[in-house]
Amino acid sequence: METTVGLYKTECIRTRIFHDGPYKTITDVEYATAGWVSWYNTTRLHSSIGMVPPAEYEQTYYLNKAMQDTPV
Repeated sequence: METTVGLYKTECIRTRIFHDGPYKTITDVEYATAGWVSWYNTTRLHSSIGMVPPAEYEQTYYLNKAMQDTPV
């Protein structure tokens, strides 16, 4: 959990990647957080799964599983 919080602070809060300008309201933080969570769960490259995005890895996993479960 500490690693994820650290990544969140470094990648979302301390940069301007997921928001424009300084945070002025809690809504600004919420929108930036939603953007970061979406990126983190779907499009970031993950080294432990072969440098592919988690969403792509999951799609491939279930496609392969369905093919294995199909009777011949």
